[in-house]
Amino acid sequence: MLHYMGSGPYCYTNSLAMVLGPDAPPPAVIETLTGSPFGMQFIAGALPLFDPYGWDPEIGLDTAIGLLGWRCERSHGGTPGEALDRLRAACARGPALVGPVDMGLLLYQPGTPSPDGGDHYVVVLSADEGRVRLHDPHGHPYATLPAGAFLAAWEAESVAYTDAPYVLRTGFVREREVGGDEALRRSLPGAVRWLAGRDDLPVPPGSVGGAAAAQELAARLSRGGLEPGIRTLLTVFGVRVGARRLSDAAGCLAVLGLGEAAAIATEQAEIVGELQFPLVTGEDAEAAALLRRLAPTYERLRAALSTRAPAREAGAAGP
Repeated sequence: MLHYMGSGPYCYTNSLAMVLGPDAPPPAVIETLTGSPFGMQFIAGALPLFDPYGWDPEIGLDTAIGLLGWRCERSHGGTPGEALDRLRAACARGPALVGPVDMGLLLYQPGTPSPDGGDHYVVVLSADEGRVRLHDPHGHPYATLPAGAFLAAWEAESVAYTDAPYVLRTGFVREREVGGDEALRRSLPGAVRWLAGRDDLPVPPGSVGGAAAAQELAARLSRGGLEPGIRTLLTVFGVRVGARRLSDAAGCLAVLGLGEAAAIATEQAEIVGELQFPLVTGEDAEAAALLRRLAPTYERLRAALSTRAPAREAGAAGP
């Protein structure tokens, strides 16, 4: 297996790596620790994503931070002025991980403002009444925005998985030294839970996960295609991040000596990556066939990991 290296929409992963600094493991490890590679979901019959049923980046970030032996202060809410004051105080102590934000309102990015920009995470370096300076992992180091424009994006009004504006993580402290391999081993029970289909997290009515999500998306394609917005989401974001997550998970599982699980994750990455061409060109029958091949792999991966995952440790991080 040749491990992929290159660009990809890893905003929260790269943002966390930045704030953890030289003690951070590679982004491939961080992304795998979030749990994102271990499943698929079709939210409310409208939003297909290559991440687990009930999962979202907020859950993933908190899980990865804990597994790596860190803690941080998470705050949210308040008025725009209060949020800016919190951000200014945080940046006086060091860079701050901010998000979710509305990517379509980050006005330094070409094509903005956009009503369908999606959720995003950034690292804020400094803030005052007039300007916010930040590292945007979507290819914009040292970007700046007027403070008011940044607050509009940070309100994250269009981001469905958060019910509070102005989410901020700062004050990162390493409580114990945990190597990347150890963190990955401790994450395996959580991966098995995601693949099994968790029922303890709120999801909108009509949502399905795992094999059912893949089959539902295949059925949509077979019945006459996808709505333009869903196709764009998949080709611009969903397939790219899904294939990379699975490729990174395969590499991490291989490092742990889990050859069977790594091979299944590689197979999943290949299938998801192969979806890009038929989805772009409108060859929906081919894309549907790929999704039907993908569907049974989630149970196969769960079974492979279940035989090797250690018992959940006391105090292990993750919801």
